[in-house]
Amino acid sequence: MHKGGAYDGPVPKLTRADAAQAVRNPLAFIAARWTPTQRTVQRATMSAVVMTVVIVVTGGAVRLTGSGLGCPTWPKCTDQSLTATSEMGFHGAIEFGNRMLTYVLCAAVGWAIIAARSQKPWRRSLTRLGWTQFWIVMGNAVLGGIVVLVGLNPYTVAAHFILTTALLTVAVLMWQRSREGDSEPRPLVGKSVKQLVWFMIAASGALIAVGTVVTGAGPHAGDSSDVKRMPLDWETVTKAHAVLAWIVVTLTFALWFVLKAVDAPRGPLHRTRDLFLILLAQGVIGYVQYFTDLPEILVGLHMLGSALVWIGVLRVVLSLRERPAAAVDLPAQADPELSSV
Repeated sequence: MHKGGAYDGPVPKLTRADAAQAVRNPLAFIAARWTPTQRTVQRATMSAVVMTVVIVVTGGAVRLTGSGLGCPTWPKCTDQSLTATSEMGFHGAIEFGNRMLTYVLCAAVGWAIIAARSQKPWRRSLTRLGWTQFWIVMGNAVLGGIVVLVGLNPYTVAAHFILTTALLTVAVLMWQRSREGDSEPRPLVGKSVKQLVWFMIAASGALIAVGTVVTGAGPHAGDSSDVKRMPLDWETVTKAHAVLAWIVVTLTFALWFVLKAVDAPRGPLHRTRDLFLILLAQGVIGYVQYFTDLPEILVGLHMLGSALVWIGVLRVVLSLRERPAAAVDLPAQADPELSSV
């Protein structure tokens, strides 16, 4: 008997045929025996979002503590040891710890895939978003190894961060899709508002991309040794980054003003307001770190802010449409302010 997605009857014995099925298709095997609640699916997809943000922050900690080559090779930590040794000290522990968190991220993504696959009815599009995350994680793990093997080349470090941003994009999309149905999307705003949002997305993407250049040209190389930086004037790139930030802030405020003027639904209005506040906080951190010679703690907070800004941008985009949940046996607990795509 099932109640709320939990099995409360006697546990069936695992036959040889069941074991063979579990080996051939473990996801289908689990799905046949477990039905998660809508809340469980939402929590699973949210765990992937949270762990992606954690990876951004801990990756920044590796660079800011000069631990980027704490494990000087990959996939092992040294040529003789898979793990960090006591002789490697603090830097080895930090770098190896960040590598281990990749497995926690994989577990979170795996949970999201299993929960999506086991949901009734099965939403194939949701499961595909989970698998997309998995392959991005695998690709980024390989790229992370290349970053170490090429001695923290700033271009590979930038690519590593951009790929993590792509992972965050898919994770947020999967979380949002878990909160809504699969019906035809219904727009909540007009074409002119959408065009303004696309300008904001482009500016935000450029802001993050230029931010990786600021990192690549800046003084925090990620290791105590002489790591080459991007051959660009750091002051000039930083000023360009600041200009882009003001453009994004201006576009966000303009979007909120337009949404207010056209009496848009509360979802887009609230998401735009949230993004505006995040941008202001991120701007304060950015200016303070610039005028205080880039203290590590503020740079780390700025990296966290970068992830939160991108999440805010995605939530604005996803709030422009809604997909009401279909009436099924396990109805989605969708928030009408956030239902979108």
